[in-house]
Amino acid sequence: MKLAVISDLHSNRESLEAVFADIQSRGITDVVCLGDVVGYGPDPEFCVDLVRGHSRWCLMGNHDEALFHDASDFNPHARGAIDYTRRRMQPKWWSTSEKKTRWKWLSSLPMRVEEGRFLFVHGSPRDPIREYVLSTDSILNPDKLRSIFDSFTGSAVAGHTHQPGVHFEDLSFQGLNGADELTLPLPEGERFFINVGSTGQPRDGDSRACYAVLEEHQVTWYRVPYDFRTTMDKILRTGVLNEILARRLALGK
Repeated sequence: MKLAVISDLHSNRESLEAVFADIQSRGITDVVCLGDVVGYGPDPEFCVDLVRGHSRWCLMGNHDEALFHDASDFNPHARGAIDYTRRRMQPKWWSTSEKKTRWKWLSSLPMRVEEGRFLFVHGSPRDPIREYVLSTDSILNPDKLRSIFDSFTGSAVAGHTHQPGVHFEDLSFQGLNGADELTLPLPEGERFFINVGSTGQPRDGDSRACYAVLEEHQVTWYRVPYDFRTTMDKILRTGVLNEILARRLALGK
């Protein structure tokens, strides 16, 4: 087993292309996505097409789901990005078959996938799409984290927080802390909650894209530099997406 796991792409073409190039350079051909293909960024169609064509499967993220339901609980900038994405992507009766196929694909994404000892979700095993499992939960919300560990066996693999790292059964957390890459063992018989980080909008203070390579007994995270300034310029040129969504890419926040 050697599986590249990407998540939280958020319509960021430049980061997604850089990550796929890095995955290919390592000779890895099996890729899956944990959701949030769209939202925040300026290139939703490109990201959908690349994931749809090159990932074995993709999960439903909360931003993907919001296209079809409700984004009222999102902050105004995120909600505005969903409205922008919906206007671009929602097909009319006269739309091309390609546009209709993208929309149908996004609407039919599954909420969870199990493979061997691994459970894949976007958010958490308790709420696969919307619950955040934060790096600070071990300190600020240990009862929540303990309940989440009680909700799965083996290892859970998620995204959603944009904070790469792993929660251990003792409720401690280890992040990347600026490392270019980090490998941690996953011994049989122990439980782990693994966050693969964000390809399109990192939030751990590192502006580089992030993804993970999952093997049977270890996980490795990789940071990938990309041209975030081009993405920032694209966001600003839309005239719709808020400038905060551009500035945060340079900060990794």
